[in-house]
Amino acid sequence: MMDILLSAPGFWLAAAVVFGVIESLTMGLVTIWFAGGALVALLAAILDASIPIQIGLFLVVSIVLLVGTRKIFIDKLKTGQEKTNVEALIGKVGTAVTDVDHLSAGIVNLSGQEWSAICEGEYKIAAGDKVKVDKIEGVKLIVAPFEE
Repeated sequence: MMDILLSAPGFWLAAAVVFGVIESLTMGLVTIWFAGGALVALLAAILDASIPIQIGLFLVVSIVLLVGTRKIFIDKLKTGQEKTNVEALIGKVGTAVTDVDHLSAGIVNLSGQEWSAICEGEYKIAAGDKVKVDKIEGVKLIVAPFEE
């Protein structure tokens, strides 16, 4: 078993597996390209290419894949663009449970949950009126009257 890993094809196969495992744990779309480079170097090793050629192919293929395709895959998969729970509330419409103004906090029902809320500016929102979430500061919604 050790002899296989010490051979060039064994080394490149092990490297591809390690890079693949790291990618599956991190999902960063970085090490997967090095796994691709290791597979090309593995193919070169099987075809009896010299060690410098194998290393050169590994580096060139890995860098070309990383630079040439990473952005495309990130855009396609929308990696890192998922809104957090709080960010997803911005722009949503809720109902004022109590009066809400800029001087004192009121209560707003948003998606079945009650939140503390204030208005930014001179708005006064009466209980029962619709509100739109403009932003969130801490655990408090900043709302404005919702106009359909």
